This record gives sequence, structure tokens and C-alpha cells, in this order.
Amino acid sequence: MEQTLKVARQWGAPAAAVIFFALWCVAEAGRMAPWIAHWSETWTFILPRFAILILTTFAIAVSAWRPVLSLGFTAVLLTGQLVYFIPQPYSDDWPIYLGSFVGLGFSMWTARGRLPYVVAGSNFVFAGVMTFIMLSWRYGGGIGWFRQLFMGDRYALANYGWQLFSLLLLIAASCAAVGIALRLYEERRNLFKAKVLVQANLKETEVELVVEQERTRIARDLHDVLAHSLAVIAAQADGTRYLSQDQPKAVLDALQNIAVSARHALVDAQRVIEGVRDDGLVAPQPRLTDVGPLLERMRQGSLKIEQSETGTPVELGAGQQLAVFRIVQECLTNALKHGGRGTAVRLHFDWSGPGLTMHVASELPPSVSIGDTHDGGAAERVGRGIPGMRERAHLAGGWLSSGPDGEQFRVTVFIPYGSRPAPLLPEGGSEREAVPPGKEAEREPALALKGASPSSVPEQASAGRG
Repeated sequence: MEQTLKVARQWGAPAAAVIFFALWCVAEAGRMAPWIAHWSETWTFILPRFAILILTTFAIAVSAWRPVLSLGFTAVLLTGQLVYFIPQPYSDDWPIYLGSFVGLGFSMWTARGRLPYVVAGSNFVFAGVMTFIMLSWRYGGGIGWFRQLFMGDRYALANYGWQLFSLLLLIAASCAAVGIALRLYEERRNLFKAKVLVQANLKETEVELVVEQERTRIARDLHDVLAHSLAVIAAQADGTRYLSQDQPKAVLDALQNIAVSARHALVDAQRVIEGVRDDGLVAPQPRLTDVGPLLERMRQGSLKIEQSETGTPVELGAGQQLAVFRIVQECLTNALKHGGRGTAVRLHFDWSGPGLTMHVASELPPSVSIGDTHDGGAAERVGRGIPGMRERAHLAGGWLSSGPDGEQFRVTVFIPYGSRPAPLLPEGGSEREAVPPGKEAEREPALALKGASPSSVPEQASAGRG
């Protein structure tokens, strides 16, 4: 039904104009049949009257999308007849005026705002002019309905004017009522669709509210558990380190790393769980400047991290910086988890392309092969780390690929950026390691990413990572 109304709204007026023109031509041909033998004598009288049909047809055809232009065609027709420029109607062709009321119906259907009132008022005036033309002895002479009165127009209009004018208004009101009914039906359908959409959105909002309330409750409980547990771990590690000064340095360093990691984990947990407080303020999130301290902490945790950088650093958005930090953090955590202490990790930032390209390569334990875990021959376990990193990269506008590459596990990330240069890491020799001229060939090659896409870098299996 909706599709039918749409088609009728778009093509109804032109179709009605064609039908009106065709029917009138058929009727006119039937009336002129007896005069076909005298066509050479009568065509000069018929063709001028053909202008009435053309103007009425145009008034119907454009009424749906140009109501003012439709009124203009009718006004030209009536004005031309009043000044004798267009022939006046004969007693049997007065129904041609009804074409303007057909256009009125389409205009009342499609017009909006104050335009329907203008169209209705204009047709009220047109009906009065039509009544005068059909009754006046100067024009229609009663159109065959009424006796021709030669006592002046005042007497004819006083006796028959109200009858003819009422008939024309009734026809016009019927056409207008059809158009108004179609418009009200369309508006009712639109309101019903809007009501259904609002109800669906309200239901979704209610579900989201319930889920958010449950998440908030779980977050509070999780925060209490993590805050207590991590605080106890940090306190016990510090206490043990202070009471064990005679222990080897490796033991003291391990206790110190436990305490520091527990405190940082507590801060990160608070950032995640209480990221948005009740007052609407967002807690500070890690940025690229926090990558350097992260690397230092992981080096103290016995990871052999080699970091390099090429190109001119460019400022990233806050969300993109957070994504880069979390991806680096997850890569280092996976390297320590699967490779153990002493695992070599190579981190490279490439700023020379249309975005930041980050390469992270870590050694795989000798017992791990593609499709196996360090437990040996066990089925591959898919964790949440790599899917989480890939999701963060996608949310930042980029992509991520990961998988084993020989004796290393590689993660490649691309994050697009703007064009404003800005420092990436705090200045200091420990944060950016220069590459000796003789070792240039050993440095991790940067990908030429112009025009690259995620599909150009095949994603391999994670081999138990994450």
C-alpha cells in the first residue's frame, strides 16, 4: 500500500491529465462526427477552442508538485475568456472547467504549510468566475441549463447564480476532500511508523539501562576485590623485600617488580572500572608518553626490549594514543606470558607513511610450533588478547594483523593520523635507541603502507597467543 501511494503521489497527476485529455478528445470527436465532411470550413473554429483543453490539461499535470503553476494555468484560461482572447465555452463543453478541480485534489494532497489554503481560496474565486462566464449573456448564455435571459447579467446571476456556484463548490469540495483524505492517511501512516520506532528505541534503551546497571554493580564488586587483593600483594611484596635485605639481588628485584606491577595494575583497574565518574568527568587515560615508562617497567621484569623509530612523529587523537598504549602493553604481556623471562622483543614505530605503523616481534619458545602451545601438542587455545587488540585498532580507524613468522611472533598495527607533528616519547636515551650505521640492515623493515589495507596483510593464526 505504501509503495502504491508513493507511485500515485509521483505519477498520479500526469496520468490523470493524460486520461482527461484523451477522454475529452474522444467526446469532441463524437460531437464533431457530422461535420467531418465540412472539416475544411470548421477547423478554424475548432482549433482556437482547443486551447481551453491544453490549459486545463497542463493545470492537472503540474498540480501535484507545482500547485502555484497549476493555479496560473487556470487563471490564464479564465482571464483569456473574460477578455475574449480565448473562446468562451459552448453549452455542451462547460465540464472542461472541472479539470481545474481535479488539479485542486492533487494540490490538497501534496501541498504543505499555508499553500493548501492559498489553493482552496483561489479555486473558490475561480468557481465564482466560472459561474459568471457560464451565466452571462456575453459569454456562455446559460450553457443550455437555464433560459437565456436578455435582461442583463444581474437578473440571471440573482436567479441562477447561487445554484450553479453551489454545484461548482460541491464538485471542488469533493475533489479537495479526496486529496485531504489521502494526505491525512499518509500522515497517519508516518505517525504510526514513528510511534513504532520510538517504542522500539524505548525498549532498547530500557534493556541497555538494565545491562548498564548490572555492569555498574559488577564493576563495583570487581573494584573492591581487585583493590583489596592488589593492595595486599603490593604491601606483602614490599614487606618481604624490606625483611630480606640479605637475599640475592635477583630476589629483591623480583619483589620490587611485584610491588610496582601490583600498584600499576591497581591504577589501571581503577581507570577501567571507574572511567566515568558520577559527575561525568572522564578519568585520565594512558597516552603515548606513557609508553616509555611502560617499557622501562617491562625491562625490569626481565624482558629484553629493543625499541626503534623512523620518520617524524605526528600527534594522534586521545583514543588512538590509548589504543597504541594498550596494544603495546598487551604485546609485552603476551611475550612475558608465553616466552618467559629473558624473551627478546623488538618494537618499531614507523611514522613515514599515511599513518603510524607499529611492528612488535617477540621470540617464540623452542617448544612452540604453529598450531601448538608451550605445553606441547595441545590444541590451540584462542584467548581474548589478540581479538581485543584488533578491536582497539579498528576503533582507532586502523587495522591489526598477527601471527607466527618463523621463530618470532609478529604483530603489525596501522593507525591513520593527521598532519601535525608532535613528540612521541619523553626525551632520553633510554626511550629511543639509535641504530648503528653497521646494523642498518638488521633493523626491522618498515612497511610501505600507502594504499595498503588489512586485506593486503594476511592474518595468521595466533598460535595460542592472547
